[in-house]
Amino acid sequence: MKMQYTLKTLSALILGLGAAGVAHGAGFQLLEQNASGIGSAYAGSAAIAEDASTVYYNPAGMTMLPGMNVSAGAVAIKPSFKFSNGGTTNAAGAPVNGSDGGDAGSWAAVPNAYFTWEVNPRIWLGLGVGAPFGLMTDYEEGWAGRYHSEKFSIESININPSIAFKATDTLSLGFGVNYMHLEADYRKAQFVPDQMGGLVPGGDLNAKVKAKGDAWGWNLGLLWQATPDTRFGLSYRSKVKIDAEGTTTVSNRNIPGTFNHPVFGPLPNPILGAVPLGGHDAETTVELPDTAILSVVHQLNERWTLLGDVSWTGWSSIPELKIENTGAPNSTLDLRFKDAWRVALGAHYRYSDAWTFKGGVAWDQSPVRDDAYRPSSLPDNDRYWVSLGAQYRFNKNTKVDVGYAHLFVKSTSVNNASSKEAGVLKGDYKSSADIIGVQFSHQF
Repeated sequence: MKMQYTLKTLSALILGLGAAGVAHGAGFQLLEQNASGIGSAYAGSAAIAEDASTVYYNPAGMTMLPGMNVSAGAVAIKPSFKFSNGGTTNAAGAPVNGSDGGDAGSWAAVPNAYFTWEVNPRIWLGLGVGAPFGLMTDYEEGWAGRYHSEKFSIESININPSIAFKATDTLSLGFGVNYMHLEADYRKAQFVPDQMGGLVPGGDLNAKVKAKGDAWGWNLGLLWQATPDTRFGLSYRSKVKIDAEGTTTVSNRNIPGTFNHPVFGPLPNPILGAVPLGGHDAETTVELPDTAILSVVHQLNERWTLLGDVSWTGWSSIPELKIENTGAPNSTLDLRFKDAWRVALGAHYRYSDAWTFKGGVAWDQSPVRDDAYRPSSLPDNDRYWVSLGAQYRFNKNTKVDVGYAHLFVKSTSVNNASSKEAGVLKGDYKSSADIIGVQFSHQF
């Protein structure tokens, strides 16, 4: 017998919108808004302005691009999250049977497209389309941490019209507005304890949440050519406050519709009969973090270009997430995210008029505070980037970039008891990620 009812708590939706991520940008932010920056680990991202993707990283960089420019590409990301159980328990405090979940990471593609237009020698217009937040984690059904998460996906799209103004020969300013749409799909098991002294069997139910929302934000940037060989970039992207609406439903997984009473024989299961059928509307608000980037690009000589980057993300905008449910209790997830920093260094080597080779390293800090607040949908930790790339110019107007990065993630443990209904997720993760991308750019 298959039955549906509304889950009393929407912790699933909270996790989905606020604690989801894969191992690329720390947290659930996607740095990969172009492929041309992968090879140098995105060092110098707010100052390099080598193609139209500067619309995202620093709109002031459009003043470095004469005429009309287009750039489009895609980045493929393969994170790996392998869990080892170290004593996970359910809401009743009993050990949870099940596998370690396999590899929860899977391939995902992040597309992008950009356009810039020099209206006159002082003003540029631009448009960018990308996916600044996203993830997919997928554990084996029935794994030991199933009450925390089994599958989660989050998808976003950001549309970013921009304008840049060349204030002086050495100083440029840029501004953009952002329309962001976010969708989340989260699935997990719901624990049901034994009732009536064990006469009524407990078990698992399937919980599923779908939610979506959209909002507006803004970004701005400054580009300063300090000397003929040295350029600085400073950019900022605002917080985006999204009011999301969704529905949570739960279906029978392995709880019997009837149970055998020792006196009366088969009777309807009172657990299922006691819950309301159908779905309840739910809503939540999440304030996606703001970011700031300070970059420098230095032309060392005709062959070598050096790049540096320091960035900050205001993850503390998500200390907790609250869900308001219609006809069911509200729910809160304690995340206690902290602000995070990223430092990157890179270099370009111009081998010939056609070929340029790139390399870079980076340290990327996680917003997860410690083991007690690390959810299975975000088994995140500090990571180190090692990147290589190449650029080939077909002619002075057309080029293609390819890049590859491997991310080494710090050893990660979890001891998450933040949700009473989910129990305690306890164990260790081994994580890493591979990133590969290609970008095509053309100047008209």
